[in-house]
Amino acid sequence: MRNPLKQYIFVYLLCVTLLFTMGFDMDTWTNSHTKTAARNILDHDSKQHTSMVNKSFIDQPEPLAFVTYEEPAALSEVKDENPLMAELAKEPENTDPVESQSAHIAPTEAQSASIDPIEAKYEVTAYYLNVREQADSTSKIINVVQKGSILDVLSETGNGWLQLKNEGYIHGSYAKKLSEDANRPPVQVAQTADKQAAEQAVAAIPSPPQPALQAELQVKSTEPKKPNATVKSDSGLTEEQISKIIQNTALEGEGLEQAILEIEKTYGINSYFTIAVMKLESGHGKSQLARNKNNLFGLNAIDNDSYNSALSFTTKGESVKEFGHIISEFYIEQGFTSIEKIARKYCGANSNWPSLVMSIMNGDYKKVI
Repeated sequence: MRNPLKQYIFVYLLCVTLLFTMGFDMDTWTNSHTKTAARNILDHDSKQHTSMVNKSFIDQPEPLAFVTYEEPAALSEVKDENPLMAELAKEPENTDPVESQSAHIAPTEAQSASIDPIEAKYEVTAYYLNVREQADSTSKIINVVQKGSILDVLSETGNGWLQLKNEGYIHGSYAKKLSEDANRPPVQVAQTADKQAAEQAVAAIPSPPQPALQAELQVKSTEPKKPNATVKSDSGLTEEQISKIIQNTALEGEGLEQAILEIEKTYGINSYFTIAVMKLESGHGKSQLARNKNNLFGLNAIDNDSYNSALSFTTKGESVKEFGHIISEFYIEQGFTSIEKIARKYCGANSNWPSLVMSIMNGDYKKVI
């Protein structure tokens, strides 16, 4: 009885020992296997991550370098070390925005001087003065200015021409330079003088003329002026008066009145002079050149073959306009400004030409006064 019981106890203890021993080994094996598996997973993840990182370095551009921002030191500490920062840290003494803005936009003296390059102002002394494209008497006429016009001149050329501010050139012989005092604005005397002086200045201003006086002045302005030897001058003639001068001649009825006044307006050539040369050269409109070629002035009529070499015109009025152009271009602008001087070049073979022209001019003047 006791032997079987001992056998059962022995078997039981053996089983317990075996189970305990096996349980301990299982736990060690399980932990070891778990660690190995985890290490393999980590190694796989690490390889995959490394592959992805390498791929990202290949596919993507080099990333920008980031600069770590550091909070600057206090201004009081910086200005002690850097003199420039110390100056910038100072408070501005002038905080007036108006003065600061004015100082910022105020132009320099050199800039102010370059705004207006005008050297001087000139007054036109000729009745009508051509403005040319270039400083040459053969250059194209781009404008005509009247006597008394004030022109802004930039510079003077070496051959006597004046360069205008806007455009073009005029000859300096027909304009005078105004003094600096004439360019200055008038002084306001009444603002600085006492009351009595101001009243005297006002009383000295002439009152506008009455209507009757204005009419008288207008009548006087239309009266013809006595001719003189200066070719470029005002005649004061009208179309009616010119018609009266050429009345009962072959020149009548040809519409010459407007052409004669036109060249006086354009070139300043006195109408008395134009009519006198026209009468003298065309035999009062009866010459062969006047009848067949409408050439009233013998233009380009060379002595050897005067008729064939003379210019032809469709109308007599056109010959008047061409005469004005020639006298202005090749005589007046070249310094031939009087009848005597023009005669030397225009008709040098006839020494009586100047006196004949002047005689016709005086006779025509008597017809209209």
